[in-house]
Amino acid sequence: MRTGFLLAVCGAAFLPGCADLPQSAGGMRAVVADGAQPELVREGFTFTEGPLGMPDGGLYFTDLRAAQRIHRLDPSGRISVVREKSNTTNGLAYTPKGELVGVEDTGKRVSKIGQDGRATALTAGDGERPLMAPNDLIVDAKGGIYITDPGPRPLVPGRKAYVYFLPAGSAKAAAVDDSIVLPNGLTLTLDGRTLIVVDTVGDTIFAFDVQPDGTLRNKRPFAKLRDIPTGKDSGGDGMAIDRVYITAQEGLYRMPMLTAGPDRLGK
Repeated sequence: MRTGFLLAVCGAAFLPGCADLPQSAGGMRAVVADGAQPELVREGFTFTEGPLGMPDGGLYFTDLRAAQRIHRLDPSGRISVVREKSNTTNGLAYTPKGELVGVEDTGKRVSKIGQDGRATALTAGDGERPLMAPNDLIVDAKGGIYITDPGPRPLVPGRKAYVYFLPAGSAKAAAVDDSIVLPNGLTLTLDGRTLIVVDTVGDTIFAFDVQPDGTLRNKRPFAKLRDIPTGKDSGGDGMAIDRVYITAQEGLYRMPMLTAGPDRLGK
């Protein structure tokens, strides 16, 4: 049995709000060892987000709001700042070439972040409609990028929120869905054929069939989040693949796992 660590920017990775996944047989017993507890790596951040595992065993993560930084946790446990004044960079991902990319909430763009911390804009929208407050992203095997743009809080009744697709090499992101109230975390299945997106407001995680041109079809419920109080937002946030993990954030935690996750860069 392979082992690994879950590193999460949340206080309750597997507590109330965990997805009742259709594939799950035996709940989390095949994933987390009996008696395993979250271990605090460090606290004192403003609002942590965007954990992204590195090939060397380290971790990138972001700190939002006033801090506006991207951090790196190296394999020895040392935490350093990769980028200051990050324009509230939230979700992070890798391209197939191993390049680091992120969504800038207040910068209203998707950027590529170099090893020196400098950011280069990849897109700011579709050329007519600018991004409002992008939240998360995932990159496909061809280098195309799916982006969630729920818009800023508070929620404005009637305002559309979008999932975008940015083809590799393009600067214009095309809206591929506008039917989710507040799309947030997203991921691709390992075969790249299905995009999975969570709605922060509702209790449903949705799945879409990915088309060869990056567009989406056949929206359907994939799973439900449990134990959401009536009238409350689910708080569904970032996702990563093994089966699927979803976080419902403040400190940096880790937990020993019975699985090492997928054999691909990032999440």
